[in-house]
Amino acid sequence: MATEYGQGYGLPTGPGHAQGVGGRRHRMPAALRAPVEGRAWRELAYVLLSLPISILMFTYAVTMVSLGAGLLVTFLGVPVLAAALAGCRGIGSVERARARGLLGLDVGEPEPLRLKRQGFMGWVGAVLKSGTSWRALLYSVLQLPWAVLSFTVTVTVWSLGWSLLTYPLWFWVLPTYAGQDGIQLYGDEQRAIYLDNPFEIAVTAGVGLLFTLATPWIVRALTTVDRVMVHGLLGPSRLATRVVELESDRGVVVDTAAADLRRIERDLHDGAQARLVSLAMDLGLAKEKLREDPQAAARMVDEAHGEVKTALQELRDLARGIHPAVLTDRGLDAALSAVASRCTVPVQVEVDLSERPAPAIEGIAYFTVSELLQNVSKHSRATWAAVEVWRSEERLMLQVADNGVGGADLSRGSGLAGLAERLDAVDGILVVDSPAGGPTRVTAELPWRAERTR
Repeated sequence: MATEYGQGYGLPTGPGHAQGVGGRRHRMPAALRAPVEGRAWRELAYVLLSLPISILMFTYAVTMVSLGAGLLVTFLGVPVLAAALAGCRGIGSVERARARGLLGLDVGEPEPLRLKRQGFMGWVGAVLKSGTSWRALLYSVLQLPWAVLSFTVTVTVWSLGWSLLTYPLWFWVLPTYAGQDGIQLYGDEQRAIYLDNPFEIAVTAGVGLLFTLATPWIVRALTTVDRVMVHGLLGPSRLATRVVELESDRGVVVDTAAADLRRIERDLHDGAQARLVSLAMDLGLAKEKLREDPQAAARMVDEAHGEVKTALQELRDLARGIHPAVLTDRGLDAALSAVASRCTVPVQVEVDLSERPAPAIEGIAYFTVSELLQNVSKHSRATWAAVEVWRSEERLMLQVADNGVGGADLSRGSGLAGLAERLDAVDGILVVDSPAGGPTRVTAELPWRAERTR
């Protein structure tokens, strides 16, 4: 149902084949290959580095903030506190880079400082008022206790697992150099139990294997907390992220409106306006011939009458493309039925709404379905299509399905990609399910806002 169909479909991953990076498939289960994967070693390196780095961060943060707080009775306290917060912002940049390199966590840059006035004092005020600065300070303080815990757990389980797993290789060291038969499992004044026979050595290695296999997942669970801390404290705030999204959406809306205005201007200039100019010229010629050759004048007036009808039809089509009157007067059900009647394949329309949405949402829903049905007509090679509209809590749901060739894809820059951008500008979502060979099902979600006085 897009402008491109049936391209770029890979083979499905079969049972027992795990999809790897870059399209590689692994025959070994993830639980068995985890201890030797690069990801596990990078996460281990992240945890091991966290302890010394967190000690430095904690020492810097506590020392500088304490110094600044102690000097607040003088003028120097405020600049020192601002310098402490600026240093914490720098620490945040380093930690984001470390998380990006070792954990694969791509965290966006937080909002920059907003200087209301130039100069040193303007910079000090901006640093102290920035939420990013205080979140970076909080991260520098909280990271140390968590780093101590994660470092202790990781080193314990990692060293225990590998030492037990390799026990059959080094157990001979104990009777030779330590004066005991093996690892002492239990001992008191009367007796001692050592892991020294082949069966006990094999069981010990088996237990070590279990610890070794479990260690990457334990480390991954620990680094999940680090991911949450880096993302929540060192990344952009929700408000800043929302502002960026709204600015981007505003740009999309402005570009779309400008493109629509250019299209309307072009259609008027090339269509109805040109016909009206030609009509005026024909009527002028007919007026001149009215006395000399009434029959020729009558023919010219008859041709002008046909031009008037054509111009009126073009104006109706243009008005329907801007905002159809049937949508304003009778709502989505009637408007979508009119759109479906112009589709090249039979379309079943079902609208289940107890009340009308706001005019803006109603208009977006109409043009979304209209564009999707145009794609059905042009590209799908379908023999039937269906349109469903309903409300789900605070969302207006639209679904257009057909039995065409499928292969529609948002990622290839087709008309669907532009439609998705328009929906995103109003907090909408477009989901495309279109396997090669069909069928295609496109679902759109729009925020629900009830109709007010029109």
